[in-house]
Amino acid sequence: MNPEEIIRLLNEDFVHEIEATMVYVRNAFVMSECDSSRVTEAISIDEMRHMNWLADLIVKRGGKPSMEHRELVFGGDDLKSQLELQKALETGAIERYKKQIEIIDDPEVAGVLKHILDEEKRHRKEFSMRLKRITV
Repeated sequence: MNPEEIIRLLNEDFVHEIEATMVYVRNAFVMSECDSSRVTEAISIDEMRHMNWLADLIVKRGGKPSMEHRELVFGGDDLKSQLELQKALETGAIERYKKQIEIIDDPEVAGVLKHILDEEKRHRKEFSMRLKRITV
């Protein structure tokens, strides 16, 4: 895969991480349940770290991180819908990173993406556990 294509994919990832960070930070402020709020805030910090790693990969390959993002959706005003959205965002990230790891032939990029993938799986588990607590 050529460097321009890798940069394009990494920038897509970077934008998704920006969006997740902003959604999680906002939701952490408005969540009605303290445990879910703290976990969401902690995961938002992880997402910021992912942005840093992705930006580093982009710049090393001659690109610039894109700061563009879509209109944000926060998942509604209740805890259940917020956690459902956050779980869905993590599921989307997991699928995206799995596909990219398969097609990107740059060992450094693939290694970083594998690390991010492992964290996204943990994030989804954290959101899923909190969802189960409020739907039981």
